[in-house]
Amino acid sequence: MAEKTILLVDDAAIMRMVLKDVLEKNGYTIAGEAENGARAVNKYKELRPSLVIMDIAMPEMNGIEAIRAIKAYDANAVIMMCSAMGQQAMVIEAIQAGACDFIVKPFKHDHVLAAVRKAIG
Repeated sequence: MAEKTILLVDDAAIMRMVLKDVLEKNGYTIAGEAENGARAVNKYKELRPSLVIMDIAMPEMNGIEAIRAIKAYDANAVIMMCSAMGQQAMVIEAIQAGACDFIVKPFKHDHVLAAVRKAIG
């Protein structure tokens, strides 16, 4: 079975750390991290991860713009958004842009794992 690699994108280092901890303890490999959408696009091209977990609200390039850029580069990219409560309109826009799913902050570990398993196994 091919290794399941994940790119974590969030401007808050603590959020990346929490996700990394949960995912690594459950057998997933964190291919890389990025703190904004522009870096995420470059990292995606470099690493070609199985999954991208990306925050919506970030500096320089937000998550929705980054989804569009990654999907333009690779139409088969699997991207999951994460957002704080109250960002429903942005979540809908993210799904329309090509996100496969979303998880809500603060993260519930079982929800994160269920969503990741659904996305990439």
